[in-house]
Amino acid sequence: MSERPNILWYCTDQQRFDTIGALGNPYVRTPVVDDLVAKGVAFTHTYCQSPICTPSRSSFMSGLYPSRVHNTRNGNDTFPSWPPVITKLIADAGYTCGLVGKFHLQSSGKRTEPRIDDGFSYWKFSHAPRDDWKEGHDYANWVRAQGGDLNALRESDDRVPAELHQTTWGSEKSIDFIRQKHDRPWLLNVNIYDPHPPFVPPRAYADKFDPIDMPGPHFMASDLEAQAKLAECDFQDEIRTPLEHDAKGAQARYYAMIALIDDQFARILAALDETGQRDNTVIIFTSDHGEALGDHGLMYKGCRFYEGLVRVPLIFSWPTRFAQNTQNDALVELLDLSATLLDLAGVEAPEYLQGISLTSLLKGVSDDQNHRSFVRSEYFDALDPHFTGGTGTFATMHRTRQHKLCVYHGKSVGELFDLEADPWEHNNLWDNDAHSTIKNQLLADSFDAHVLLTTDVGSKRIAPM
Repeated sequence: MSERPNILWYCTDQQRFDTIGALGNPYVRTPVVDDLVAKGVAFTHTYCQSPICTPSRSSFMSGLYPSRVHNTRNGNDTFPSWPPVITKLIADAGYTCGLVGKFHLQSSGKRTEPRIDDGFSYWKFSHAPRDDWKEGHDYANWVRAQGGDLNALRESDDRVPAELHQTTWGSEKSIDFIRQKHDRPWLLNVNIYDPHPPFVPPRAYADKFDPIDMPGPHFMASDLEAQAKLAECDFQDEIRTPLEHDAKGAQARYYAMIALIDDQFARILAALDETGQRDNTVIIFTSDHGEALGDHGLMYKGCRFYEGLVRVPLIFSWPTRFAQNTQNDALVELLDLSATLLDLAGVEAPEYLQGISLTSLLKGVSDDQNHRSFVRSEYFDALDPHFTGGTGTFATMHRTRQHKLCVYHGKSVGELFDLEADPWEHNNLWDNDAHSTIKNQLLADSFDAHVLLTTDVGSKRIAPM
């Protein structure tokens, strides 16, 4: 690529794929992201490589599957020294790289997340929007400097107001970066904590979404029995009916958080316009994984692979170079975002990289049906003798154009869905004899994919033996 663009990479936290107005949701309010869809390419079938934060982020920041990068669970102490994260490679290629918000390749429990060799020369860190860290939490310091008390505000009836919200802080720090004088191309990675639980939008935003008006989750009474069979497999909340979950209330608050994101995202895009940088900036909107939001009797996240949990938004906009008003239904992994970022920055893809660049699809010069024949996701959480939080739950997902196979390893249970006939995954065909042939084929394909894609064979060979 002769001219290397700036890259604005906006990543929300725990946002489902079906939360954008222009992509079919009439209940949300996302005019800014809708405009991005109109001026860009939306990949409508994008899958994360793990349904929880750290392994998903480790994967798209490294370009490897979580098990291959040896970072498969939340709460981990360290991040591997190899491979380098993609922002390090991009910085080494001459970009100025900035981070605003969450990083979460390592645990931020009881400490601020330690820095690694990440390539960021601009670092404004915030994990959860609390004031639990003694030092290094830039968002909490910002609120305190304005006379606010995060812990008190979080407990108030109005919650944290929009003007002191972490999403707003993220826009402030992003705008500061954009307005700096840059003598070389830049990449800004903005990681907003919302719409992550707890679902506590500012009162002014919550009041705009009435639970009565919400459509509610994708739920059938048979889901309770189906989830009972998977009860041994780790999940953050109990199996309950939508009423018991207050699922419509959660949905309303979740959509309110997304509305605040949309409003604050607008401010960042306005800064690009004001500084004359919009035309040469690739804008990317995505999320690290999804949210159950009451589907199947589940709330939050954990060891399941339903569409709401593993399918995420992925939108690119660069009108001077990429197609516009395009919805592409290729099977895509967030690993492909990693490869695309390197491609845009003019960085030669390392041999080990497991993503496939989306550039040709963005330019409309290749066939979306041939991009990938399957996508996969993982949940590996080994028992830890030093900490009681490990569950010992291992599971994998293998999704083709028509079918999704979920194997809960060591549990003697699994799921098989025909997504053409059953797009919201209520009819588990795992024990259906009529589907045994496709099940066995997918089991073999999934096993082969796991061995071929996640096995680390060690150092390079220098001799026959």
